[in-house]
Amino acid sequence: MTVHHVLFGTYTKKTSKGVYEATFDDQTGQLANAALVYEATNPTYLALSKANKAYIVDKRDNLGGVAVTDNAKRPMAEIGANMTEGSTPAYIGVDEDRQLVFACYYHRGTVESYKILANGSLELKDRFQNTGSGPRPEQATAHIHFANLTPDKRLVAVDLGTDEVITFDVQEDGKLKEIARYEAIAGFGPRHIRFSKDGEYAYLLGELSSLLSVLKYNEEDGSFEHLMTAPTIPSDWDDHNGAAAIRVSSDGRFIYTSNRGHDTIAVFKVSNLGAEIELIQNISVEGSFPRDMALDPEEKFLVVPNQETDNVTVFARDEESGELRLVQKDFAIPEGVRIAFED
Repeated sequence: MTVHHVLFGTYTKKTSKGVYEATFDDQTGQLANAALVYEATNPTYLALSKANKAYIVDKRDNLGGVAVTDNAKRPMAEIGANMTEGSTPAYIGVDEDRQLVFACYYHRGTVESYKILANGSLELKDRFQNTGSGPRPEQATAHIHFANLTPDKRLVAVDLGTDEVITFDVQEDGKLKEIARYEAIAGFGPRHIRFSKDGEYAYLLGELSSLLSVLKYNEEDGSFEHLMTAPTIPSDWDDHNGAAAIRVSSDGRFIYTSNRGHDTIAVFKVSNLGAEIELIQNISVEGSFPRDMALDPEEKFLVVPNQETDNVTVFARDEESGELRLVQKDFAIPEGVRIAFED
C-alpha cells in the first residue's frame, strides 16, 4: 500500500478557506484526513514544480495573479506573488526544462510567461494579448482558458472566446512567438487540450458545445488539422452542460472528460493509433459541477472534486475496458475545483 498526498484548489465563495490537502490510499481508493494548508481567495488552480514549489491562483483585493509557495512546509510558506490589477488566471503550467511558468487569464484574454528564479519565485518575461469574439453569449471577447506545453515543447493556448488554438515557439528566456492558429467550428468554445502518447494527435474539448475533437498535430509548423468530433453527453440531454477537463491514460487508450450540468465523467475509447474516439460510458459523479479531475499515479483510480456539492468522488478504473466504477462519493472538500497528486 502507498499513501499519496493530494492537493485541492477551491473557490472560496461559501465556506472554503483556500487550498486543502488529503491522503489517498492507492489500494482502497479512499481519501482521508482533509486539512487546510494554504489560505487564499479563490485558489481555483495550482501547479507543482519538481522543486516542490506550488504556483497558485490568488485574488487579493482588486489584484489577481500567481502566488508562489514552498510545498514542503505546512502550512505552505509563501515565497512571493506576482499580482496585477484585474482578474485571476484560469490555468497555470510549468515548463521544467526551461524553468518557466505559464499563466493564462480567461477574463483578460492573455497568456503570461514567467522565469523561475533560484528561490522559486517568478519574474514576468512576456505577455500575449488575444482579441476577437465568437457567436455565443459567452464569447463576447477573447477568453484564454488553457496554456501549456505540446509534446515537442511549444506552448499551445486555447481561447474559448474566439474558438481558436494558438501555437507559440518558446525561447529559453520565456519570450513567445506565435507560429500557428487553428480555428474550431463557430461556437465550439474550446477549453482544454491534451495530446496522444506519441504527440501526433491532440484532443480538444469544447466547453460550450460539449464536444471532443481529435486533431492531427503537425510538428513541422505547430499547426492542427481536424479529424473527427464526438459528443461528451447523450443527444437527448437538453439542459445546460459545460465540458471542463480532459485526462488521457498514459497508454493513450482512453480519454476522460468532465461534464458540468450533466454531472458525469465521459469515457472515450481511442483507436486507430490515436486518430479515432468512441464514447463508451457516462457515469454520474454523485455530485454537482465537476471541473478538474486526476488519475492517481498508478492510474487505477480517477478522483473528481464536485464544486457545488462540496464532495469528492473516486472511481476505480478498469485498465482493459477503461470504464469507471464508483468507490467513494462522500469525502468532503468545500468548493473543490482543482486536484493535483503530490507524489
